[in-house]
Amino acid sequence: MGESRGDPARDEAGPEDAPDPPGGRLGLPAATALVAGNIVGTGIFLLPAALAEFGIVGIVAFGLVTIGALTLALVFGTLGRRIPRAGGPYVYAREAFGEFPGFLTAWSFWITSWAGNAGIAYAWTGYVVYFLEGRSLFGLSWTGTTGQIVIGLIGIWLVALINLTGVKNMGRFQVVTVVLKFAPLLFVTVVGLFSIRMGNFGPFNATGQSVLVAVSAAAALVLFAYSGLESATVAAEKVADPRRDIGRAGFYGCLACAVLYLLSTIAIFGTVPHEELINSKTPFTDAVENMFGVGIWGGVIAACAVVSGIGALNGWTMLVAEMPMAAARDGLFPRVFTRMNPRNVPYVGVIVASVLTSLTLVLAYGATNAFDTILLLATFTTVIPYLFSTGARIFWLATGRREIALRGFAWEMTIAAVAMVFSYWMVVGAGGDAVFRGTLMLLLGIPVYVWIKVARGGYGAPATNRDPS
Repeated sequence: MGESRGDPARDEAGPEDAPDPPGGRLGLPAATALVAGNIVGTGIFLLPAALAEFGIVGIVAFGLVTIGALTLALVFGTLGRRIPRAGGPYVYAREAFGEFPGFLTAWSFWITSWAGNAGIAYAWTGYVVYFLEGRSLFGLSWTGTTGQIVIGLIGIWLVALINLTGVKNMGRFQVVTVVLKFAPLLFVTVVGLFSIRMGNFGPFNATGQSVLVAVSAAAALVLFAYSGLESATVAAEKVADPRRDIGRAGFYGCLACAVLYLLSTIAIFGTVPHEELINSKTPFTDAVENMFGVGIWGGVIAACAVVSGIGALNGWTMLVAEMPMAAARDGLFPRVFTRMNPRNVPYVGVIVASVLTSLTLVLAYGATNAFDTILLLATFTTVIPYLFSTGARIFWLATGRREIALRGFAWEMTIAAVAMVFSYWMVVGAGGDAVFRGTLMLLLGIPVYVWIKVARGGYGAPATNRDPS
């Protein structure tokens, strides 16, 4: 179980015995919006075209990945109800397996948050530029590299300022952006379902490879789409009624995104001819123009992507400060991350992460394929908290040291096992290069852990006279 944290009562108590944290200001709608807004970024606007290369089998892969994501959401919902404390996956790993796994989980999630934000800002900037084509400011072209970097930095620091003004404002902004991003996409999806032509779908398997290989390859693209489903657990202390709403927010948010993803993909497959969809850079725009004719739709879809991206940045900026704050309280991150501003926001975490995100964004514009590299790295580092969390759930079920399973042991264990397999599948989907880079980033956390441990006077387990031979 790892070393004692110095509180025998806490060490003996299970997660279900943990006291409720101070009430936050995120009700169920805002908490659900946090989850949905973090999951749905700008990728949904490009994903159908990428899947079209695989044929209808791409939709099959989407369905399978959706099942895995929903099981993971159920696991996080159960854990969040039992341990309603900030940090989510970090807390679960630390309670189940000890201090160092907890640190690795927090470190990995922290990398995911600020690196992923750079990827979101990079994609978001491309949609903002749509409206600034041919315009300039003080001689600076917005479509040039420098102009795009400036736009991206404005987005990063705008949401940082919103977060610094308090949880209530952040939650309101998140609800508004989720409504604005979902409403037009749902409209396009519903209308598209009534405009489907079966001849547009193309072949079942367009890859020339076996169905199993094609499904796995397509799933590698879809796997990235559900990152963020754990958002409500990380921000548990900001949820007004965490025991009641964390599980609901996680599942409802993930389910809403799943419905949107699947239906919109089917609608676009059925309204845009297969060969046209494969080469499309704006599949949603093409789908609407096929339904209603060419018009203002390019601008409408670009506006949806802008709103979607800024909403995702807003939600992830909250999480990038909540995780290190939780770890810092336990002495596993520098104590400076626990500092709060008058609005009860961990401002150091917001500022430090925004600086790292800004630097990563600038570097992305000077490298080849940096965008893909950032997202794949963030995907791998996301999986580490998922694996520790599902492992904690399985551990507590197997040892019987925690709550009685709500729907029976077999059901709960099956859900946790499927979620763990899904997490390993995400590792495969990230690819060898991302796994290599992600592992190096994780290993960089070891000297940080050593430094923090020495600084607080933690010298490990007592020495023994036992002969190791």
